[in-house]
Amino acid sequence: MHRVDEIRSRLRGAADASRAAGQQAYMKSDLPFLGVRVPETRRIARAAAAGETDPLRILDDARELWDAASHREERYAAMMLLAVPPARADLRIVPLVEHMVRTGCWWDVTDELSGRVRELLDEHPRDGDALVRGWCVSEELWLRRLAILSQLGRRERTDLRLLTDALEPNLRDGEFFIRKAIGWALRDAARAYPEWVYAYVAAHALSPLSRREALKHL
Repeated sequence: MHRVDEIRSRLRGAADASRAAGQQAYMKSDLPFLGVRVPETRRIARAAAAGETDPLRILDDARELWDAASHREERYAAMMLLAVPPARADLRIVPLVEHMVRTGCWWDVTDELSGRVRELLDEHPRDGDALVRGWCVSEELWLRRLAILSQLGRRERTDLRLLTDALEPNLRDGEFFIRKAIGWALRDAARAYPEWVYAYVAAHALSPLSRREALKHL
């Protein structure tokens, strides 16, 4: 069975109609849900890609799943395919990541894909740095959110200079999802660099939301 058809079939086999309507309402999604939990969607995507050695085949399948999706979990599975070897941390995923962000236009998309950018920063620091610096000043707010969140989970590997440069052009943005992302990025950085985050918050005119999120666990 073709991998895309296999994923679609397995998602439908795991569907739960009693959960689907609530998921769609929570996500404010135009696409309906099947009612599959995110961990199960991730497991299905990983299983379908197991043993694949060609990153371009994974990218083609992810693009097909995304563009032809009739339910949101198909888009989730498409994003999750980018996290499996050999596609993970391959620079060739970048155009598809941008396509997903620009056409998905919601927080669940950027938040999932931020992990792919983190992997690029780890494996290709120069190229990853250039991507984040370009996205953080994009006209597309979801690409800016992606740039701000791109180092989540890096702990001691967090590039504080890059984080500063990603935050700076967005500090005066009144958009909720940008202000929330700023606070979240700082809160995560505080796990490894609490004194730096304290100093950053003290030195910058953050929105109340960003400030509250940044200092949440300090």
